[in-house]
Formats: sequence, C-alpha cells, structure tokens
Amino acid sequence: MGVKLSDLVVRNDIKIEELAGKKLAFDAYNVLYQFLSSIRQRDGTLLMDSNGNITSHLMGLWTRFSNLMLKNIKIIVVFDGKPPELKFSTTQSREERKKQAEEKLKEAIEAEDIETMYKYSKQTVRLTKDMAEEAKELLSAMGLPVIQAPSEAEAQASYLCKKGDVWAVASNDFDCLLYGTPRLIQNLTLSSTRRLASGQIIEIKPTLINIKETLKHLKIKQDQLLALAILVGTDYNPGGVYKIGPKKAYELVKKCKNKKDFAKLFEELKPNFDWLEIYNVFKEMPITKNYKIKWEKPDTKKIKRILIDKHDFSEERVNNVIEKLEKVNESNKQTGLTKWF
Repeated sequence: MGVKLSDLVVRNDIKIEELAGKKLAFDAYNVLYQFLSSIRQRDGTLLMDSNGNITSHLMGLWTRFSNLMLKNIKIIVVFDGKPPELKFSTTQSREERKKQAEEKLKEAIEAEDIETMYKYSKQTVRLTKDMAEEAKELLSAMGLPVIQAPSEAEAQASYLCKKGDVWAVASNDFDCLLYGTPRLIQNLTLSSTRRLASGQIIEIKPTLINIKETLKHLKIKQDQLLALAILVGTDYNPGGVYKIGPKKAYELVKKCKNKKDFAKLFEELKPNFDWLEIYNVFKEMPITKNYKIKWEKPDTKKIKRILIDKHDFSEERVNNVIEKLEKVNESNKQTGLTKWF
C-alpha cells in the first residue's frame, strides 16, 4: 500500500539510459507483487506452466530485470523479513479485501464478464513463501546480489543508499523516503505503456525523487515528512487521522519544529493510534550491516533448469536473452581490462 505522498514530492522524469553503470537496490516484494498483478492473460488469469504453477513473477523478473541488465544497470534485490507487529492489522485488512475480490471474481467468471474478471483477479494477488524462494533462486542464477532484510526491505534498501552502496532505491512506494533514502526511482520495472479504462494508451516513464530536493521544495525536514506521513496514514496506521489528507497534513507539520510540537499536535487531534509508537517503528526499523554485494556471471545451466525445464519457458527466447547477457558480460570484462593499459 505505502504512504500517499504523490501530490507533494518533486518528480523528475529520467531515461533508463541515464542509469547505465549505476547500482540500484530493488524492493523485491514491491516488484514481485507488481509482476503478479500486471503480467496476466486477457481475462486476468496468471501465467502458469503445464503443471499449473504460477510463473508471472518469474516472467517479470526474467524479462524486465534482464532488460535492465542489458542496459548496464547494476541490480541488487532486497527481500522483506519479519514485519513489525504493528503491520498485522494492515495485513488482515488486505486479506479481507482479497477475499471480497475473490467473491466478485467468481461472479464475473459465472457471468463470463472478461473485463470484470480482469479487474478483480488483480485484487486477489498473493505471494507465497515458495514463490519468493524461487524468485531468489532465479535472481542468484542471473548473477544478481540478493540481500535478506531482518524486517522491512525498504528500510534495508534505504540504508544501502544512505551508506553509498547503491545510487538509488527502486520502488513504486514512497515509504523509502520515510526511511531517509537520498534517491527513489519509480516506474522502472513497469511496462513502458499502459492502457486506461477509456482505451487510451499512455507512456510510463521512470521518475526520480531526490529527498533533498523534495524537502527543500516543501521547506520541511525529514522528521516533519515522517510526521506528515503518520497523519495521512502508513502501513502501521492505515487511514491516518480522520479527514486529514496530504495537503492538510503538510500545513500542520510546517508549524512543528520538533518531537514536542508533534506530540502537542497529535494530542490535539486525538487519533485512534499511538503516533509515537509508529514514529519509533520507522526510526528504529531493524537492518543488517552484514551483507555482501557481488555480481556474478549468470549461471546459464541453472537459468535454463528453472525457466525451461521446470516452468516451460520458450527455450528459444531464454537462449536469446542468455546470449545477449553473455555478450554484455564479456564486453564489461574487456572494458575492465582496457583500464589497465
């Protein structure tokens, strides 16, 4: 879900080519849910192999990540660990919404309503533990570093960026900004076009959000942005404070200079949650400093075993991408050697 900051942040369109040679940390679950939601058949059915195993997430990882690799983008993928207890109610609410969508989907299937089937099928997405583990296996076979966060991947990825191990975090949620990532890139793994309900096709461009630029534009500090997010609603307090949207929240936090001011503000608003507990969850989110970032040569045999042998991917198409990746890998080796002469 993430926090709703869309109307406040400063966005800059960028070209994928501008990211060549840069290291980016991807929020694994964010992109996997995105692939499961968007990579479907016309009636909303997920892609599956001959044994009925879902493959939409693997298709997304393979096609879109390999495309970024071919553009010389250095990918690191961070996976979620155990979520904070405060997130439990959000998880329950999401599950209830999925169950409701499943009922609507059944009705649409019975009515043979393709458009409605597609709509509600996207709302029933579930990412299982087995799917996540297989995603890790494929990513490792592609030679990409995988980092397991102790808790929220967004906090871990933001730490990598603050430390300078990556140039930016890639995620479509804004939560990374609350963890202090210097740069956030959105729309990087989305399809380049999207068809609207009206039938109109629009172009989707990657956008860069620089936290310093956004804070300067808003004339607030990092802690004020966090307080603003809590007012609007986060994964730990969905809905936020009743009848307070982003613009109203912004006007309120501009008057607050420190935690005492925040405490006074929330005391006056009397929300049905403990603002300080949520504030501290963001501030004290567990991260690991024990990780390794190293890119390996793609393991072609393992890639083929996962995609072709196990999940019926087109051998010709997989081999075609592998060949391109090997050429890029060899080219990078040669470029590295010329630096010594």
